[in-house]
Amino acid sequence: MKIHILEQTQDLPISVEQAWEFFSSPRNLDEITPDELGFRIESCRSEVMHEGQIITYKVKILPGVWVPWVTEIKAVEDKVAFVDEQRFGPYAFWHHRHHFTEINGGVRMQDLVHYGLPMGPFGAIAHGLFVRSKLERIFQHRREVLEERFGKL
Repeated sequence: MKIHILEQTQDLPISVEQAWEFFSSPRNLDEITPDELGFRIESCRSEVMHEGQIITYKVKILPGVWVPWVTEIKAVEDKVAFVDEQRFGPYAFWHHRHHFTEINGGVRMQDLVHYGLPMGPFGAIAHGLFVRSKLERIFQHRREVLEERFGKL
């Protein structure tokens, strides 16, 4: 299985504390996820993110095709970084590190996603045809929503 990397950096005119408060609440994922994914949280037993937390969702990967997605919060460094990993879902492998750094006038948010697809050569074809571009659109949507909500630095 080939592991792909997606990186994104975004600067926002808010404090590290404000960024952490927003991103450490799993409920805010819905706000920054494109409507086309039909993102729904199915289970989230705590509103406060913590290591070992399990969150279950449903996402629409194709029109009319819904899949469950289960993630675990693997690491939390308060107001600095957290890692979510897929336990079950559309990817064969998913590791997403969110990192927050105070900068002049705001916060720099960095996402580093390592992901792999199932189904061998068919997954590789799907990656080239639509998976990579869909992930980039999801992160672009997130960027736009965050700029609208918090402003641009």
